[in-house]
Amino acid sequence: MTYDFIPSPKFNRQFRILDKFTQKCIQNYINNVILKADNPHNHGKQLVGDLAVLWRYRIGDYRLIVTIQDNELMVLALQINHRRDIYR
Repeated sequence: MTYDFIPSPKFNRQFRILDKFTQKCIQNYINNVILKADNPHNHGKQLVGDLAVLWRYRIGDYRLIVTIQDNELMVLALQINHRRDIYR
């Protein structure tokens, strides 16, 4: 049972701004950790409060914010940004 990774338009905009090395690291993490996992919840951390439907993945100094839809086997990427800017 593998999950599909669906990037949002905002994720795509933020991803294109990053330098090539960081893009490659993030792409490797997505392909080798999130998509190969039977349960992507195991590698992330659920946010709290009003954002409890969202999950966070730590990729070096960057944070990937996603929503995981188990009934459709889909990981929807919402944002990727540096850790100092992601929660603003």
